Amino acid sequence: MITKKTLLIVDDHPLFREGLKSIIARDSRYEIVGEAGNGHEAVRMIGEKKPDLVLLDIALPDRTGIDLAGETKRISPQTIVMIISMHSKVDYIVKAFQGGATGYIVKDSAAERLLQGIEAVLKGEYFLDSAVSHKVVGKLMDLPRKEAKMTDTRYDALTSREQEVMVLLAEGLSAKEAAEKLFVSPRTVENHRSSLMRKLDLHSNHDLIRYAVRLGLIDLENWTE
Repeated sequence: MITKKTLLIVDDHPLFREGLKSIIARDSRYEIVGEAGNGHEAVRMIGEKKPDLVLLDIALPDRTGIDLAGETKRISPQTIVMIISMHSKVDYIVKAFQGGATGYIVKDSAAERLLQGIEAVLKGEYFLDSAVSHKVVGKLMDLPRKEAKMTDTRYDALTSREQEVMVLLAEGLSAKEAAEKLFVSPRTVENHRSSLMRKLDLHSNHDLIRYAVRLGLIDLENWTE
């Protein structure tokens, strides 16, 4: 009898966790031994379950998934970490791999790439979602030991969720469209927008886009007046 590989899912969106579980259920080699909606729950479950693999979102309510990736390796050194995030920018990817992740998948392509990525990282290989642009991959190879570019202390003061909302709005999505991607209500997106605009001392969408471009969070070619 083949021993199944054990997986733990960490994401604060129940609907997205259900989606991941339905995909993983297609492959009998894997068994989901738990799920967590925040970092505190995840740390406890990682310590208890010692899973073979943790599927980890970057934006969690109480901490970043990148920090949690490093802690996972301390709690359970044999556990492999794969990030599943809406972010496809080089800064997040570099930080994720530096933090101890072995794989990185963009949420929009999880349905197509998830099982492929799981198989790769459990074989001891690195896996980087092909949805990530060749430009980003090139930068990643050039910056294996460098810190990410985002050094503005105001940006660092944003919560992970505010950072996600900022990127989506800067890319031109409406509050409703951003809400659908984040599995939250448009009102929640608007609240996050008001908070991040205040923290960053920005006063218009134009200011928001300029700021995001300056930090490299969105590409210039995607910036339309």
